[in-house]
Order: sequence, then C-alpha cells, then structure tokens
Amino acid sequence: MPTQDACSITHRLSLGAPLFWLNPACAHDAPQPEMREIEAAAARLQRCAPLLAQLFPELAADKGLIESPLLAVPALQQALALPGTLLLKADHDLPIAGSVKARGGFHEVLCHAESLALKAGILHSIDDDYLKLAGPEARALFAQHLLGVASTGNLGLSIGVIGAALGFDTCVHMSSDAKEWKKQRLRNFGVRVIEHASDYSAAVAQGRAETEANPLGYFVDDENSPRLFYGYAVAALRLRDQLTKAAIKVDAEHPLMVYIPCGVGGAPGGICFGLKQVFGDAVHCFFAEPAQAPCVLLGVQDPSIPSVYDIGLSCQTEADGLAVGLASEWVCTRIRTLLAGVYTVTDESLYRDLYQLQNTEQVAIEPSAAAGIQGPARLLSDGADYLSARGLESRLAQATQLIWTTGGRLVPDEEYKKFLERGKIASNETLTD
Repeated sequence: MPTQDACSITHRLSLGAPLFWLNPACAHDAPQPEMREIEAAAARLQRCAPLLAQLFPELAADKGLIESPLLAVPALQQALALPGTLLLKADHDLPIAGSVKARGGFHEVLCHAESLALKAGILHSIDDDYLKLAGPEARALFAQHLLGVASTGNLGLSIGVIGAALGFDTCVHMSSDAKEWKKQRLRNFGVRVIEHASDYSAAVAQGRAETEANPLGYFVDDENSPRLFYGYAVAALRLRDQLTKAAIKVDAEHPLMVYIPCGVGGAPGGICFGLKQVFGDAVHCFFAEPAQAPCVLLGVQDPSIPSVYDIGLSCQTEADGLAVGLASEWVCTRIRTLLAGVYTVTDESLYRDLYQLQNTEQVAIEPSAAAGIQGPARLLSDGADYLSARGLESRLAQATQLIWTTGGRLVPDEEYKKFLERGKIASNETLTD
C-alpha cells in the first residue's frame, strides 16, 4: 500500500503544476560498486569503434567513438545566478543519432549483432576483426533478422539508424507523440516506420508482440533492457574522464549535481546508475519530467507503478521524448535508492529555457532536452531540506552543476525556428506576468 506521504505526492502531481520532489528512499551511503557490466559495455563499444567509423564516415576523426563534449556555459550561469561551476553535458550533439539514446541504442544493437555473428561463426571470438560485421556474409545474415523497437522518437532514431546500417530488417513503432521529421528521417535510412494512434506504452506492447511473433525477431525493449541500461551507463565513465581532463574535482567537498530529462527512465536511469557507481555519495542525480507525464516520479515513490492516467493526467506534452505514461518498473527498482529527486516542468518553461540557452550560449536543443536547465535553480529554491541533510549548503561554491541536454542535433532548421518563436513568446509572457 502507498504511504500517506506517497498519497499526498500523488494528489499534488494530479494537479499538473510544477513540483519538486525529494526521494525519501535515497540512500546516504555510496552503493556497492557494480562496475563489471558497465565496463563490459564500454569494452564492446570500443571494439566496435572501427566498425562504426567504417559505417559512419563522420566518426572517422574520433576513431568510431560516439561521445559528446562537456561544455562550460558561463553566460547561462550568470543569467541563472548560480554558485559553483555550471556545465553542459551536450548529448544533444551526439553524432549520428543526435541524442542521449545513441550510446544505449547502439550498444544494444551491437550486442545482438555480435551474438548472431559469433553463433554463425562469422566472428570467431570477441578478439576477432569486427569489420567483418560490415561484410557481405554478416549483412546477408542480419537481413534475415527482424529488429524492432517502439519509441516516441529518439530511441527509434538510434536503433533505426544503426540497425539499417548493419543490414537488419529494421522496424520502428512510433507512438502518436513522435514528430513527423523523425519518422521521415528513419524512412530515409530505409527503416520501416509503423505509426500508432496510441501512446508510448501501447506502442511498446504492440511493437513487442509483432516483433516476437517473428521467429527471427528481436525487440529492443526500453522498459526492460539491461543491454540498453548498461550502454547508457557508459556515459558515467566518459564523464569521469572529461572531468579529470578539465581538472574538475568530484568528492565530498566538491559535489556533483546532475539534472537529466526523463521519459520511461531507461537512459537517465542508466546514467544515474553509472554515476553512482563512479562517484558514490559525491554525486546527486535529479530527473526532470513533464508536469503531465511524471511517470518515473510515480514509479520510484510507489512500487505499484501507477500510470499518470490513473491520477488524472493527460501525458500530453511538447516534450515528445518524455511523453510516457508508465515508467519502467525494472529501471525504477534499480535506481530507487540512488535517485535524489525529481522535479516537473511545464511545456512553456521548456520553450523559455530553450530560448534562453540559445540567447546566452548559442546552443540549439529540442524542447525535451531543455528540461534539465531549471534544475539547479529549482534545487536551490525548493531543495533546502536535501542540501541541509547532506551538509551541502557550505559546499555549493565549489560544487559542479551539470545539465544533461539529451537531444536536438538533428532537428530541422525550420522546426527549430518554431521552437525559438515559442520560447520568445513564453519569455515575454513570463516577463509581463
């Protein structure tokens, strides 16, 4: 049974107004290290790097590494009047897939391709030449296999692009929230796109059933996939190296506060899990969800995993990648004691923050990726209990505040102009309120 406090949170969420929630189950002690699976995923991506560089020539300069820059954003920090150091983990600029879904999505498909090739004898071991996976024998094998996924947009782009590049019969089931340009980009890569009038959870159910009905079908399940999860978690190892290179300390005296947009929970959950393994109690992870679709907040605070529809919310939001009504129970279980909190945002605030990021730093993102921007200010204004309980008030001046921008590189110019216009209007309305 939900606790009285959980019932109170559920009622407040049902009002659809912005909320800042601190997770009472968040553990005070660092988790026991569980690095083996994360390191295995990192090693797989590394041995597939030459293959990726061949499949995608734009990766050649980085030798097949799919990674985003860590950006200083001093103008945005000044505009937000934040203490410490504000950084942007620019996953909106990840090559090929253009979103946070690139690491996990590519990792899962490469896992599947590797497994099939090893079983067929195309690869003799994991020490073999992975360029064989782009050869005619491998492509003939993969063409016999159906690769399916359901998505609100960005995961579909990630799976679709790598699946088609390897030669899989690739099918993406898109929910009603998906943007038309994302569907068209997939079709341009030769991916079959099936449109559903229903929401994300229904698209997943239908996509899973249709894929698994094929004896050679493989469904990439964002709700229940360790392969996706640990692929996402690799970001923590990459971030650690970037922070070290930038001479930025992360320890008890130099805390790291991270703000990540959240949909079904897979990508932010994997990142949160990885960060806690790497940095322990020195990192504090907060998720950002739409006020009409706070499914992970519901799923973490109440193990019965209610749908947002069950509390009277619509799941309607311009943040297409976050438009999810029911969280991944598997992910919620993994992060229940790791997640510091969740805050919810309105669509208008997303456009306003997107507009502010462009004006201050000339960084272009999509609306869902803007959900992290107000995190630091929300923590300072609404998270006093958390800061006090962990003795963080006196350390904010030496803290690193990290906003994770999760998508936007592939947005067509005309679409982005519309985003900016919405943001300009939202900013003016805010100023005159």
